[in-house]
Amino acid sequence: MAVEGRVSTRGDIYSYGIMLLEMLTRKKPTDEMFVGELRLRQWVKASIPYKIMEAINGNLLRTEQGNDAIAAQCDVLAIMELDFECSRELLEERIDIKDVIIKLNKIKSQML
Repeated sequence: MAVEGRVSTRGDIYSYGIMLLEMLTRKKPTDEMFVGELRLRQWVKASIPYKIMEAINGNLLRTEQGNDAIAAQCDVLAIMELDFECSRELLEERIDIKDVIIKLNKIKSQML
């Protein structure tokens, strides 16, 4: 993403955040449901906290070998929180890639 003609790694972070949302929801930013001012990020954010499970891809919450469904929900919500940090509207407010990696490693260790 370019801001005023400049390329920025924070633009890449934004794209990463939107890609995470696509994976979590199985929806694309270009989906027909997103018309006018409604965008993927806004739709997911509006579903928190009461309708979040409707927005998340149910396949992500299926458990195998008796794993705890609540733990799976917590993992997905942790990834979603990271997504929102990546896809903030203002460039200066987006998380740095080093912090993204730290948070992903923390989520990974909680999942294992």
